[in-house]
Amino acid sequence: ARIERARPDPERASKIQSLHKRLRTFCNYCSQVGDERPVSVCQFAANSKLLATGSWSGLCKLWSVPECKEVRVLRGHSSRVGGIAFHPEATVGLSDGAACLASGAADGKINVWSLEKDVPLATFNCMTDRVSRVAYHPSGRFVGACCFDNSWRLWNLQTQSEILHQEGHSRPVYGMSFQQDGSIVATSGLDAMVLVWDLRSGRCVQPLQGHLRAVLAVDFSPNGYHIATGSEDHSMKVWDLRKRKCIYTVPAHTNLVSHLRFQGGDGRFLVSAGYDSTAKIWSHPGWSPLKTLSGHEGKVMCVDQSPDGEFIATASYDRTFKLWSPEVLPSS
Repeated sequence: ARIERARPDPERASKIQSLHKRLRTFCNYCSQVGDERPVSVCQFAANSKLLATGSWSGLCKLWSVPECKEVRVLRGHSSRVGGIAFHPEATVGLSDGAACLASGAADGKINVWSLEKDVPLATFNCMTDRVSRVAYHPSGRFVGACCFDNSWRLWNLQTQSEILHQEGHSRPVYGMSFQQDGSIVATSGLDAMVLVWDLRSGRCVQPLQGHLRAVLAVDFSPNGYHIATGSEDHSMKVWDLRKRKCIYTVPAHTNLVSHLRFQGGDGRFLVSAGYDSTAKIWSHPGWSPLKTLSGHEGKVMCVDQSPDGEFIATASYDRTFKLWSPEVLPSS
């Protein structure tokens, strides 16, 4: 069986080549002024037809894709929005009146929103400390948040109660990503550390140390054992939890790496955002650069990929967000 797996698969190789060829054609599809202040975060909904953005003005906005038309403005934060996340089933199986979206900001609040109203359904407080990122648990029952009090927290949406408050980083926690089965979570911090936690015990089960400066971004691969991280040291690292070590170090950008995201299907590529005003697409295996997405006039603060694979979104300090797509979109 091991020999069979080692043999080249012509069909598989052909699919990878076709994917890489398509990724190299990505170009700017749409550019939209998102706010009067920098647009700090963006995320696609599960149906790929809705994009949420958050900005330093404290506003969250919903936009139609691919038209880039404003659908709704969500008012509830009084300071810079640092994290935004859709429920895994929002727009595909969850009622629009349910808790479809979560956001976190420097005002210390985590707001939970429906898609029908412009005021929050619920608000959780991270005391007086800034919330840097938020993420939905894969089950959709919990919301996690990274806080500047050096901790991360988990709330139960049904009971609206805090069920975990974990400390372990020596400096503020900045990034968070759940494994797809929901059993573990990875957090990254300004202490240059990445910690992997078992949610069943609440304990740190694996520290990942290797970055020279603050780690601002972390994301689990769909395979469940690869983790990508981005840092102020301008590098991106890929870790293998089975081997308990870093397997790739990539000099990704000429400035800090602000955000990154694996392809949602099988993790065949990775997209990173940097303060060098670019986003980049990286291939797997090898993590070699396939395409540089240039066009923003300021640092790129966030990046996301649509679940259907047709678009990449970037949010920037230049107050705009952009959609990127292959040069020729498939006919509908």
